[in-house]
Amino acid sequence: MNVTVRSSTASGSVAAPPSKSMTHRALTLAALARGRSRIRNPLTADDTEATASVLEKLGVGLDRGEEWVVDGGDLRAPAGELHCGESGTTLRFMAAVCALVDGECRLTGGSSLSTRPVGPLLDALSQLGVTSRSRGGFPPVTIRGTGRIGGGEVRLPGDVSSQFVSALLAVAPLAEAPVEITLTTRLESRPYVAMTMDAMRAFGVEAEASPDMRRLTAPAVPYKAATVTVEGDWSSAAHPLAAGALGGEVTVKGLNAGSSQADKAILPLLSEMGAQVSVSGGSVRVSASGLRGIEADLSDCPDLFPVVSALCAAADGGSRLTGLARLKLKESDRVAAMAEGLTRMGAEIRCDTDSAVITGGPLRGAEIDPWGDHRIAMSLAILALHAEGETTIRDAGCVSKSYPGFWDDLAAIGGRVKKV
Repeated sequence: MNVTVRSSTASGSVAAPPSKSMTHRALTLAALARGRSRIRNPLTADDTEATASVLEKLGVGLDRGEEWVVDGGDLRAPAGELHCGESGTTLRFMAAVCALVDGECRLTGGSSLSTRPVGPLLDALSQLGVTSRSRGGFPPVTIRGTGRIGGGEVRLPGDVSSQFVSALLAVAPLAEAPVEITLTTRLESRPYVAMTMDAMRAFGVEAEASPDMRRLTAPAVPYKAATVTVEGDWSSAAHPLAAGALGGEVTVKGLNAGSSQADKAILPLLSEMGAQVSVSGGSVRVSASGLRGIEADLSDCPDLFPVVSALCAAADGGSRLTGLARLKLKESDRVAAMAEGLTRMGAEIRCDTDSAVITGGPLRGAEIDPWGDHRIAMSLAILALHAEGETTIRDAGCVSKSYPGFWDDLAAIGGRVKKV
């Protein structure tokens, strides 16, 4: 499916989709907790469906109704391969879960997933007595579990993917002894690990972390079945909020201002750029007021780079965004993908290994290849509202990875959207 977006003024309100990150975590922990858990307001999207499918093949009972009912605590070896789709979170969390299975599990995925590293996680699992094989640290991955994992100290880097740390934390309470995770480098995307600890707490386990989060400890205490409600997704909500900042006024409902989600950082970034931001209860309203360039370190919220770089392309003056080194390990090389799209739309952008310098100016419609990446497609579609003429987003269905209703929501706030 292709989608065309014409210059438009955004105005109106939408509900934030449920958090993808929290849905993954709630599903995983509910599967590890013995008994029946309920997940209210889950996100139904390609990535979360991949996690649900793998868990079902591992013997977890899952009833997808208005709320998801999960019967967990009894994992078994699967009859066939475990396909993780294009979800890096699924791959990493399920690799750790498979360490608890008595038998062999083989995890595979789509083409972009084959480029997502998993080696540091497998090295960490080996320190807990788990045997594995991979394609040089990349999928496909084979885990040979014995039904239990050892405890003790585990060392791994913190600057490749926070998902390695979260995956280890998630399974640590089922180890034979407490697990202490020591990070050999600075932890980046720290809020995502904090979110994992929040989810663990909801299922009855209290993990601890040092102030710099270089040392984390999880007790050998089993999870308890629970009922959890998934909050709104700040990563997805950043896009309609950005539309309001570019022109008009947009309200996104269903957001938790006290959330540990990393991409809540979109609010201070929008304010710094000059947008008018108002938070009331569970709603955030953003309206345009002449955007200006910024300097920002996105190392703890790298998923915001596409939408923030799009805003910088529409701002007065230059912007410098840093903390981008790990973006080449996402669904696409996001810095390169955004550089291509922004250039086609008339912006100036210079990139190196860890940073991008963007100069705002007049923008024009263009034909955009989002490189199969949901965040690239959504971010350039938002920028298209501000560009002269018509922009065509190819492979626009890729947004189903995290925000299946994006195109409908964009139209609901006044975007001139046409599906082709």
